[in-house]
Amino acid sequence: MSDQKKHAKAYWKENLKYLIILLAIWFIVSYGCGILFREELNQFRLGGFKLGFWFAQQGSIYVFVILIFVYVRLMNKLDKKYGFDE
Repeated sequence: MSDQKKHAKAYWKENLKYLIILLAIWFIVSYGCGILFREELNQFRLGGFKLGFWFAQQGSIYVFVILIFVYVRLMNKLDKKYGFDE
């Protein structure tokens, strides 16, 4: 296997690792905090709303946007690491 193909395979493997981790975080926040842990989180309030409700309505969206920026940063570092940057 050529050196370029090895780099591409390692790049894709690390990219998938990042995707799985970030999507797992988003799933835990959106499904876990909004549905599964709603009762426990509703003991706290944020901006006058119960925290479980807030996560179900807005929190998971905020976390998703933050994860997009984290993914961009990780991918920029990964591109430089494997020489795929512009």
